[in-house]
Amino acid sequence: MSKQVSNHSVDIADWQPEDARYWESAGKKVAYRNLWISIPALLCGFAIWGMWGIITVQMLNLGFPFTQAELFTLTAIAGISGATMRIPASFLIRMAGGRNTIFLTTAMLLAPALGTGLALQHPEWPLWVFQLMALWSGVGGGNFASSMSNISTFFPKRLQGTALGLNAGLGNFGVTTMQIVIPLVMTVGLFGVLGGDAKVLVKDSGWIFGKIAAGTPTYIQNAGFAWLLSLVPLAALCWWGMNNLKSVSPATGHPVLAFAKITYLYSLAFLPSIGMLYLYLPAPSGLGVLNMWVAIPLDIVASLLMMRVAAFGAMKENVQKQFAIFSNKHTWSLTALYVVTFGSFIGFSMALPLAITVIFGVQHIVDVQGVLQHTLKNPNAPSALTYAWIGPFVGAAVRPVGGWISDKLGGSIVTQVISVVMVAASVAVGYVMQQAYHSATPEQYFPLFMGLFIVLFAASGVGNGSTFRTIGVIYDRSQAGPVLGWTSAVAAYGAFIAPVLIGEQIKAGTPQYAFYGFAGFYALCLVLNWWFYLRAGAEIKNP
Repeated sequence: MSKQVSNHSVDIADWQPEDARYWESAGKKVAYRNLWISIPALLCGFAIWGMWGIITVQMLNLGFPFTQAELFTLTAIAGISGATMRIPASFLIRMAGGRNTIFLTTAMLLAPALGTGLALQHPEWPLWVFQLMALWSGVGGGNFASSMSNISTFFPKRLQGTALGLNAGLGNFGVTTMQIVIPLVMTVGLFGVLGGDAKVLVKDSGWIFGKIAAGTPTYIQNAGFAWLLSLVPLAALCWWGMNNLKSVSPATGHPVLAFAKITYLYSLAFLPSIGMLYLYLPAPSGLGVLNMWVAIPLDIVASLLMMRVAAFGAMKENVQKQFAIFSNKHTWSLTALYVVTFGSFIGFSMALPLAITVIFGVQHIVDVQGVLQHTLKNPNAPSALTYAWIGPFVGAAVRPVGGWISDKLGGSIVTQVISVVMVAASVAVGYVMQQAYHSATPEQYFPLFMGLFIVLFAASGVGNGSTFRTIGVIYDRSQAGPVLGWTSAVAAYGAFIAPVLIGEQIKAGTPQYAFYGFAGFYALCLVLNWWFYLRAGAEIKNP
């Protein structure tokens, strides 16, 4: 074994994972060490990014002076910020190196964790402060693209589905971990005097073991502060245990220079997000002049242009080289397929807690004028904080299974099967939501509602693994990472689209329409997958 491979604190100049002898003698140990460090770092990234889905529910329970619509915007802002951050993140590994990138982007999570904890101590602060913290939390969402791009470079093609499935699947447990940990740490004064005073619940809340009654003291600020305990040691572990591969990242330069590149590109990504959100969000947060379907493409195009124009020197050359992925038609087909899988997973994870609260938390009663009212509290309401974690848990747990099955059977056939399942489950969820939203006892529909959502999460998780496998087979090592990053960036807009669509349709009294729309999209992608990868004359058959 060469000195460069055995000393994992330095760059590795020669990396040959496709060479079986090299892999068994030197590469395997290094690759798996980087993977096992990458997973908890990514988990924390997902937790920070997704935490607003739980925080907003508790803000509602604590009587923060914001409307349901305003609280939905916090989840949507975090979603679009994380998605936009993935666009530059998909290019960072080649420019700055894996070890440098994962270390710094993990350390960056300390800022939104601390800032969110401080903001939640002050319910009287204006909405824009909480919106800023939600925007900042997007750093955690961006980390997925760089993490996946990095891990893909360490493993041979035959193990791409398994390795990427493990990284993404176990990393995605950050959503479940967050949904379990945050309600738990809010019940105790975790940091004593330093953590601030408790606030009193004005509505019933809950955690995984059941209901928490109104009047209970709650430390909502711990939703941010608690992550400081894991982020500090994790950042140190990334620095001392991970590697830069010089064959992938030939011109990273000194770590300080690499950190400057990362910070510069990440800073640029905030600008189009802020601009788009200002044009999209209604007053008083913004101008409200853009439709969501205009705002998202505008944000993507602006982010790409920003990178292309603002990059300079060697950074500009690297960006231009990686833009070559856009001339490959498979980049676009796989982007759509990844939206089906990861876009659904993260979108439903973000929207589910508040959707449970709004649909099942009240009785839907027709008054004497024949108007459906949604103001009377439902005494038998299930707590979102008790149940919302189950779906993301299942989706994350089956991701490695999806990668493993796809390594055996081929990625596209697995994608086809799960697409059929998601079409059927989405139609069924829409129907059940419609029934619950017009019922004085909506809780009777909740078991079926949750069961169908678990099916959706499971199918999306398996499909994540199958899509990783397909990308790893179609693209060479220099392009697979950027393609993984790009497709995950576009799919991450599901974290914005799903909360907005579901929230709008609930407000309109037609929640089923959102899920009928999702089903239609899944059906289109089912045809797309068959055309490109499964039909008799396909250029690349079942990769």
